[in-house]
Amino acid sequence: MARKPPAGGNAAAPRVRRPLPPGEQFFTPGATGLRAAFERRSAAPLVFLFQLPRWVVPLVMVALLIAGLVVPDWRGGLAVLPVLAFIGCLAYLSWPSLRPVGRLLRVAVMTFLVLLAATRFGLI
Repeated sequence: MARKPPAGGNAAAPRVRRPLPPGEQFFTPGATGLRAAFERRSAAPLVFLFQLPRWVVPLVMVALLIAGLVVPDWRGGLAVLPVLAFIGCLAYLSWPSLRPVGRLLRVAVMTFLVLLAATRFGLI
């Protein structure tokens, strides 16, 4: 039986959520200390980001990166910092499951972002 929408518009329309991706485990098996704590604290923000439309996060990251590349002063550096933090967090979380080539690519991207931010802040 279909559910009727409430009177007065679609203000209470349910939000359709994407299911979480299939996988055996959400956390790294046997993780202790800093990794376990970081995985627990980052689980809720990652689920929130996963529930957003797929285009939101890449669009925001690309916009911030372009701003960091275009704006030559400290404001460009400020635009790069959220990208650096986001990519760094994802690299840290995915590190145990990566092959050496994947690890090398993440280190290269992080190095590029650190150098870009440093040039914008006038440190280099």
